[in-house]
Amino acid sequence: MTTKTAAAPAAAPSEPSSRFSINMRQSGIYVAFALIVVLFAVLTDGALLQPQNISNIIVQNSYVLILAIGMILVIIGGHIDLSVGSTVALTGAVCAVLTVQWGLPWPLAVLLTLLSGALIGAAQGYWIAYFGIPAFIVTLAGMLVFRALTMTTLGNQGIGPFPDEIRSLSNGFTSGYLGNIGLGPLGGADLVSLLAGLACVAGFALSQWRKRSARLGYGQSVDPMPVFVLKIAGVALVVMAVVVQLARFRNLPWVLVLLAALALGYSLMANNSVFGRHIYSIGGNLQAATLSGVKVKAVTFWVFVNMGALAGLAGVIFAGRLNQAGPTAGMSFELDAIAAAFIGGAAVQGGVGKVVGAITGGLIMGVINNGMSLIGSPSERVMLVKGLVLLVAVAYDVWTKRRG
Repeated sequence: MTTKTAAAPAAAPSEPSSRFSINMRQSGIYVAFALIVVLFAVLTDGALLQPQNISNIIVQNSYVLILAIGMILVIIGGHIDLSVGSTVALTGAVCAVLTVQWGLPWPLAVLLTLLSGALIGAAQGYWIAYFGIPAFIVTLAGMLVFRALTMTTLGNQGIGPFPDEIRSLSNGFTSGYLGNIGLGPLGGADLVSLLAGLACVAGFALSQWRKRSARLGYGQSVDPMPVFVLKIAGVALVVMAVVVQLARFRNLPWVLVLLAALALGYSLMANNSVFGRHIYSIGGNLQAATLSGVKVKAVTFWVFVNMGALAGLAGVIFAGRLNQAGPTAGMSFELDAIAAAFIGGAAVQGGVGKVVGAITGGLIMGVINNGMSLIGSPSERVMLVKGLVLLVAVAYDVWTKRRG
């Protein structure tokens, strides 16, 4: 007599899990930035977070942050660009010649300056992508060549002053179109600036909610709702704290508006476009990207064209801030941009990094510069600290990769 064995009940379909997880390789930079800000706020008795000082940090480091956006893409693609400082100087000189000496309208002069920066990037990108010369060698040569061209263009002297519009882009602030609103003991603050901050917070919250919903739709794990809300609230608190301080001073700097637009646009490009995914794939595994049909040479070429155009924009901003183009402009800017990218989470081998991380890395360098200046530290001590921060950031990246 045979016995029948009852069939085991079918396993219930797995449901997306909600769990709290932190990727320290990605989020560690933001924790470090917060700790550095708190440290210098204490050491300076709160002077670091005063409205005017926050505005100074943004304006004084704007050109490095612009360069860091382009540099992070270059490094993600597995390359490096040592010529951006000299490109900043040369494009600033071109803008000065076009506006001051030739008298061209400033919009046309800025457009031609950006085009000249893109052409510089195209020249270097050709040698790197299509001729196969390592980027380190090509851009090292470019650093020397473009510095020499800057000195030749300027005749070893400064050219200025620039039109008011270019100076306003570098040093100016948005107008109070809707007037001020009272904030109790904090005094008055520009209403347009506050509304812009709220719009940024709302956009960030919406994007994170859509990302969470997409992960749930694919059955992937997400943070529990209380943790998700706390993360959004934390970002909103930081953003609005900065915006309120700026709105109390002289409204939003125009260069901050420009930086926000660049950060948003390049983040969307890097994360959501085919071109952005190709950059990551080339830096992550060049052979696999080639076999997958990625046009490696074309992508590399356009990455350097983009770097040149952003260096041209940084050249306009820097020259406008000083109100003249000088032969020594842009000295060591390439080192600051590279340091910002690596501190912000870029991997030495390529394939890893985020635009927001590079901007955060640049802000870390800016806060260190500003904070140590406020406490009266000598320049050699500032360089020592910045060098150690860079070394620790890269060592942390290597350690987390080996541990993973």
